Amino acid sequence: MANVTTAQLFEEPFDADEYIERLAWRTPGGGSKGGAEAFDPKKLLEEFVNHIEELKQLDEKIQRKVEKLEQQCHREAKEFAHKVQDLQRSNQIKEAADIIQKLHLIAQELPFDRFSDVKAKIASKYHDLERQLIQEFTAAQRRGEIGRMREVAAVLLHFKGYAHCVDVYIKQCQEGAYMRNDVFEDIAILCQRVNKQVGEVFCSPETVMAKLIQSIFENKIQAHVKERLDETRNSDVEQYLKNLYDLYTRTTVLAAKLSDFNLGSDKHTFLSKLIKNIFSCYLESYIDMERQYLQNRSGMILQRYYDSKNHQKRPVGTGSIQELKERIRQRTNLPLGPSIDTHGETFLSQEVVVNLLQETRHAFERCNKLSDPADLPKNAFSIFLLLVEYLCVDHIDYALEIGLSAIPSADAKNANLYFLDVVQQANTIFHLFDKQFNDHLMPLISSSPKLTECLHKKKEVIEQMEVKLDTGIDRTLNCMIGQMKHILATEQKKTDFKPEDENNVMIQYTTACSKVCAYVSKQVERVRRSMDGKNVDTVLTELGVRFHRLIHEHLQQFSYSSMGGMLAICDVAEYRRSAKDFRVPLVLQLFDTLHALCNLLVVAPDNLKQVCSGEQLTNLDRNLLHAFVQLRVDYRSARLGRHFS
Repeated sequence: MANVTTAQLFEEPFDADEYIERLAWRTPGGGSKGGAEAFDPKKLLEEFVNHIEELKQLDEKIQRKVEKLEQQCHREAKEFAHKVQDLQRSNQIKEAADIIQKLHLIAQELPFDRFSDVKAKIASKYHDLERQLIQEFTAAQRRGEIGRMREVAAVLLHFKGYAHCVDVYIKQCQEGAYMRNDVFEDIAILCQRVNKQVGEVFCSPETVMAKLIQSIFENKIQAHVKERLDETRNSDVEQYLKNLYDLYTRTTVLAAKLSDFNLGSDKHTFLSKLIKNIFSCYLESYIDMERQYLQNRSGMILQRYYDSKNHQKRPVGTGSIQELKERIRQRTNLPLGPSIDTHGETFLSQEVVVNLLQETRHAFERCNKLSDPADLPKNAFSIFLLLVEYLCVDHIDYALEIGLSAIPSADAKNANLYFLDVVQQANTIFHLFDKQFNDHLMPLISSSPKLTECLHKKKEVIEQMEVKLDTGIDRTLNCMIGQMKHILATEQKKTDFKPEDENNVMIQYTTACSKVCAYVSKQVERVRRSMDGKNVDTVLTELGVRFHRLIHEHLQQFSYSSMGGMLAICDVAEYRRSAKDFRVPLVLQLFDTLHALCNLLVVAPDNLKQVCSGEQLTNLDRNLLHAFVQLRVDYRSARLGRHFS
């Protein structure tokens, strides 16, 4: 309350005598005119002493506040003075720049011989002022003073050193910008930041932005590309190609992002030229390196596979006598020498195929990205030819050649007919080859004249392999028939169809028939596993026709008693049951007819004409019918020939 009271006592206008009087009056017992309490000098003295002490404290507090306000005022006055000086200096620069710029232009018109000293002084002052302005711009950029940068840049715009000012800006804005491991990400962030700033500083931001990007490409990216590629170009071609693809891809992606900025009217051509300047020396030799690498890599993949099999590749297609013999043996059943034994090895590897296709796929991807558009179809076709050479010729075709050489002759016993395994694997591989052709090659050549050439080459390769597959399948079917023939020759007895005791025969199919049917069933399943699509029906039709012919001819080697004829009918019924497994109507029809023919072996003589006129036999050649009737043991004794006269 004392401070409040004191403050009230100091209210304007201030009078010392009145102040003391008012203080005494407010003190109990201090009034000079008496009052409620009598005058007490001790209380008044005590009040004066205390009040004097309060006044001292108030004076110190006010003095400190005054000193603080004086310091603040002095500091603000100093800062204001600096601002005034800066503004004055800024205006003097601007004024001086305007004057020296005009003098410089005027000096250009003055004759050199009479005004050389004047011209030199003006030029010196011009360059000094220009240097000072650039220094001021540099300092403002480092301080981040966008407004000051804009002012100085506007003044410098009319000076020759304006371009140098831009160069300084470009250099400084890149300082500390490349701190990450990913230079392309750094560049994208830098350009995004600078693109926002140049519009605030320069009157033609698109020119400055284009110059920044040009500087980045010609210095930072070019150095980065050179470092990455030169270290692997001669030591690791695979890594070199991967790096080239990666760097070129990332550079083009970056260029696409930068094209969103305002870089002038023809920014796409500008960016394309920058990319070309960096990569042209590498792209010129790209396809040669790609092909050389693919050749070496594919050859190594194949060699590693054959080494793992301890297999020394046989020369094929050499034009030798041995090749001629092999060709003849493949297309005939002539025994021109023993066939090789591969112990069931197909010499086809899905792992090898996947590796070759994967290497080629990478090559197609790089080719698509790194080839000049005009050269793309030609380059892609050259890669395709290497795939044909190493996959189709050196691997699949070679396996077919070996497989053909390993097919035994038709009269071989217990032959390993593994060529069907070769067929199965070759079909699977060729589906993979065909998929890559459609997925990775076609998009690169579909709109070029190379399309016709590629399709012709593919057709040629397919046809060459199909010839060998057809030859191998044909000879394999011959071996199957040969094996059946061997079973029949070994197991079928003459007495099977002319038993000594006609009354003691159990009506069932013979042992030979049983074994042949079991063998046929296995082969039908093998064909189904090895083929696909329409090929299954085609091969099974051919096998079924040959199977029927074999049985037909086999049955004509015997003479049949009445009971023997019944046994023959039982055998044919069993063969017919096997024929159903083929699921080929023609084959089943042939065995239906054969079954009807066998009825001629047992029918009563008087009923022969009726049977021959039946639905299944009426259209057959009469000589064929007669031939079956002649197989009956009672043919001559019963004078059955008259029924065919």
